[in-house]
Amino acid sequence: MSVTPPGPLGDPLFGNGRQFADDPFGFLRACADSYGDVVRLDLGPRETYLLTNPADVERVLVADAERYRKPQFGDDAMDTLLGDGLLMSDGDTWQRQRTLANPSFHNRRIGALDGTMVDHTESQLADWADGEVVDIQLEVARLTVKIIVSAMFGADITDEEVKTVQENLEPLGARFEPDPRRFLIPNWVPTRENREFDAAIDTLESVIDGIVDRRRGTERDPSVDPAGAEGVAVPGPAGDGDGDLPMDLLSVLLRARDRGEQTDENLRDELVTMLLAGHDTTALALTYTFYLLSNHPEARREVEREAETATADGPPTAADVRDMAYTERVLNESMRLYPPVYTLFREPKLDVKLGGYRIPEGSALMVSQWVTHRSERWYDAPETFDPDRWTPKRRSERPRFAFFPFGGGPRHCIGKAFSLLEAKIILAEICSQFELGYEGPDLSLRGSLTMHPSHPVPMRIRER
Repeated sequence: MSVTPPGPLGDPLFGNGRQFADDPFGFLRACADSYGDVVRLDLGPRETYLLTNPADVERVLVADAERYRKPQFGDDAMDTLLGDGLLMSDGDTWQRQRTLANPSFHNRRIGALDGTMVDHTESQLADWADGEVVDIQLEVARLTVKIIVSAMFGADITDEEVKTVQENLEPLGARFEPDPRRFLIPNWVPTRENREFDAAIDTLESVIDGIVDRRRGTERDPSVDPAGAEGVAVPGPAGDGDGDLPMDLLSVLLRARDRGEQTDENLRDELVTMLLAGHDTTALALTYTFYLLSNHPEARREVEREAETATADGPPTAADVRDMAYTERVLNESMRLYPPVYTLFREPKLDVKLGGYRIPEGSALMVSQWVTHRSERWYDAPETFDPDRWTPKRRSERPRFAFFPFGGGPRHCIGKAFSLLEAKIILAEICSQFELGYEGPDLSLRGSLTMHPSHPVPMRIRER
């Protein structure tokens, strides 16, 4: 057996960078089909290895997680944007931040946020008109921004601030689209892209600053927490002491800063991370779900039936949507076909052996949801939309990490329960009242920090 994994040839200057940038999704799938479990890629300043076998994915993310860390790619744009927030921090810093954040995502607290999710959804749907066409991606993103700010910042965000956030997501996302030339241009060079990126971060931080300013002095007031106001007892971080305290993330972080456990920079990193990651992935999952339901009317009618049941006695609760079993299968199938996070990276702290090959310390490991979720090795007819592949029996026949939209192991997405509850409540509200019909081109995708449609997603609204 060769000691070096196989992989595609690249050009002398950019390696495989051009192939990846031109079509990251097609390129990764072709590599997996051609070269097997471990594929060696040349994507820039370091060797990269694509892992395609769920057993290896599970080893990296779960079983041997302590042997790996988040990689540094020599591009400080990510650090500039997210700093030491939960997505990018590592080691003791990550552990401290995760421990602080855990109470905000406690299952009891998440369940008590159902009313907040319903209120924002109903407020937005009140502006929809029968027969109009909306860009569903923008609509659900506007909604999920409002929900995450209420739920995790204990504050409201104005329509103007939401518009500002959305207008600045494009230059932020563009900075992370695959481009092999980017490694040749330092971030301090005042290119148009770098200037727009820096300006977008400044604008986003100004929105965050405004929300924090409105919250100063209220971090011990339980009435600011939409879940705390429901009387749900959630254990707080060590150091909070006894008492009825709000457990929204901003309150937790403000109290930690008062104790000297957080700096203003820590606070900013976590809030930017939560604002971006906390709304974008759910909005994308819903966008792709509505697209798929529009193209599969039988599945849409079954989701509508469950939505009607969940809303029969009034606004849906967490308990109501827990019974939407078919809708949950639809969401899983949507995230399988169109995973919002389409790849994750890790870096081995020492030489490791995966798939029979030695992977050197300091290389980049790529585990791609897009590749594994669409593999014929793990799924029959993987390009086909089939919610019933998520029945318990069929699901048990596949390896555990043939599906990992929220990652896995110690660093699994902290917002998984929040996102799934939010998505099901929004689906229950919308599908009980409206039928959405897609009126755009065949769906095409672009890669950035997350996987976005490369064009608007127009849906015509019809009242049911």
